[in-house]
Amino acid sequence: MEMIFWLIVFVALLVIEIATLGLTTIWFAAGALVAFLAAFIGFGVPVQVIIFLAVSIILLVLTRPIAMKYFNQERQKTNAESLIGQKAVVLEEINTLQATGRVEVNGMEWSAKTEESDRIEVNTVVSIKGIQGVKLIVEKEEV
Repeated sequence: MEMIFWLIVFVALLVIEIATLGLTTIWFAAGALVAFLAAFIGFGVPVQVIIFLAVSIILLVLTRPIAMKYFNQERQKTNAESLIGQKAVVLEEINTLQATGRVEVNGMEWSAKTEESDRIEVNTVVSIKGIQGVKLIVEKEEV
């Protein structure tokens, strides 16, 4: 009976992985397959569950970062992510302590702040270092 359960879990997790392509359930599907083999050999249910959890977690921790590095290369950056590294012009003085500042990049206005408590004057060229919520994190461009 346990063998059928593990096969059903294995197939269900594979179907979910194929549908989402998120590289999340594949590791648990592998754990279910190993648990199925443990059931086939004759191990008890507690051992099967421990094997399922151990194999799933070990595979998730050890192989997911490697898989994400190689399988996620063709992922398109979103509009906001594509701004990182670009230059922008300050439209309104950036003062992170007072939570003020706007920049223009690619013809669009964005709220902006710095990582430090620096003030950046109007018409200064800045480099976009990151995004936090709806604000760009910028840094004064070195001349």
